[in-house]
Amino acid sequence: MFKRILFLAKPHSFLLLLSILSSLAFVFFNSLSIWLTASFISNILSDFETLKIAQEELIITEDRSVNQTLKMWSNNLFLDDSAIGTLKRLCYSIFIIFLMKNIFLYFKNYFSGMIQLKIINTLRNSLFNHLNSLSLSFFKKSNTGKLTSIVLNDVDIMKNAFSVSFQKLLVEPINILTFVSLLFFIDWKLALYSLVILPIAFSLMAWVGLSIRRKATRSTKQIAGIVSILQEVLGAIRIVKAFVMEKSEKRKFSKETLKYFNLQRRQIILRLASPPITEMIGVIMGVILLWLGGQAVLIDNSMYPEDFIRFILILFSILKPIKTLNSVNVDMQTAFASAERVFSIIDTKSNIIEIANPIKINQLKSSIEFDKVFFKYEDSSINILENISFSINKGEVVAVVGESGSGKSTMADLIPRFFDVDQGKIKIDGHDIRELEKKSLRSLMGIVPQETILFNDTIANNIGYGKKGINKNDLIKVARVANALNFIENQPMGFNTIIGDRGIKLSGGQRQRISIARALLKNPPILIMDEATSSLDSESEKKVKKAIERLMKNRTVFVIAHRLSTIVNANKIILLKKGKIIETGTHKDLLNNNKDYKKLYDVQFGIG
Repeated sequence: MFKRILFLAKPHSFLLLLSILSSLAFVFFNSLSIWLTASFISNILSDFETLKIAQEELIITEDRSVNQTLKMWSNNLFLDDSAIGTLKRLCYSIFIIFLMKNIFLYFKNYFSGMIQLKIINTLRNSLFNHLNSLSLSFFKKSNTGKLTSIVLNDVDIMKNAFSVSFQKLLVEPINILTFVSLLFFIDWKLALYSLVILPIAFSLMAWVGLSIRRKATRSTKQIAGIVSILQEVLGAIRIVKAFVMEKSEKRKFSKETLKYFNLQRRQIILRLASPPITEMIGVIMGVILLWLGGQAVLIDNSMYPEDFIRFILILFSILKPIKTLNSVNVDMQTAFASAERVFSIIDTKSNIIEIANPIKINQLKSSIEFDKVFFKYEDSSINILENISFSINKGEVVAVVGESGSGKSTMADLIPRFFDVDQGKIKIDGHDIRELEKKSLRSLMGIVPQETILFNDTIANNIGYGKKGINKNDLIKVARVANALNFIENQPMGFNTIIGDRGIKLSGGQRQRISIARALLKNPPILIMDEATSSLDSESEKKVKKAIERLMKNRTVFVIAHRLSTIVNANKIILLKKGKIIETGTHKDLLNNNKDYKKLYDVQFGIG
């Protein structure tokens, strides 16, 4: 998972290089600041003449240790002819080194912060783009609340975690390695004792991290459930109030939030307990080393006081990056739990695959043909459509009727290739639609669904959806043909009126006419309609019917009919029953056959 996230940083390798260089510079000046702080304390506590003699001995010594060489270099930096001059130089040196340390700290954080922002931005865009590329079958089996939670919450969790973690992951391991090296340079025996803290601390970090990751995974799933409930209730608030279900929905919501609270509480317990435990392990080791090192200075005289001070300062300085890595580990495990959900979406492949070098199509020349088509949904073993064969000639109106669940809408979804057939073929002008470029195929089609889908945008942008460079005259023209111009002009801001989520500020008939205007503006040669007048009042139905009649002129139309009175003039009517075609013909022919269509007609019109 971490490798996949790092791979996202590859396009930003220059920023990554700058961040690494800044991190190395920061570690250098940070270590130097601790080293000189020990020198400062030693300078205050020691006799100046003793310091000068010790420095002269270091200079003439040929076989110096690394520790002695480092001491000689640092003494050269600040030792002067007098104690007060030495103190002054030491103060200047510490000021400059701390200044450089903080300058590189800023650059390190800035560059790594920019990388993190770019990675998260790329990831969110990739996730959204990939969701748009997936077929309808994916959305049929996916929960909208879960997908919303992944795009918003999970990506945001990753952003928050990486905003700090990405910076510290670069510098803290280098800090620890540098400090440990310095400890070995000063006294390798004491350094070996001090290393006991590292495996204990890292083992604790690993255990806490894994536990938090498991709980974070459950938390992200739980918040998705909460988002889902929220969307359902807000989307159906009228029904909730009509059935007096407010208390029931409140209880359901509270139950889910309580589960989320308990998961978060357990994460907090682990998150907050880990740093103090890690620090106490370090303090215990520090006390032991104080005792051992103190004996080496006071009794055995095997260690210089300055070295001991420096050793203890560096040892306790290691605790901070270890604690930081511990908190980073907690944040990273939480981020990985979210990353797993994000990448699970990105790894999902669309089952509507476009072949290499597909055929581009820009018009319908002769016909649309269903040739022995079978279809079932991915999660079902039952065929929705069985052995469907018929054709729609250019300029014809073909209507499909049948009881609910007979497969009418599925048949309509197969034409623009929202789904692929399991067996058989759907052809346009003799070409299997799987051989056609998806974009060019769908550009031939205008779709007017029964449930009008509009966006929380202006009327103009909803009508012009999918088109570029639309002028006001075009909008007025299609709005007039769609019987929508009068009510649009009566809106507060005309075509620039925001219509709310799913067009909630408009009536059902007004929404349908906006949808019809949108289809008219696209001016498609093929029209797929799910008859949309069944839920409208009589006045709205009249206006929508007139708009539909104008929309259907000179087009090849596939219409799903709910009211048989609207399709009496269709060139062909297909009656579906349990996914099979049981009757085909004109309205007159089917009535004369006196079979299922006649029974359906009689039921609708109360005959017999």
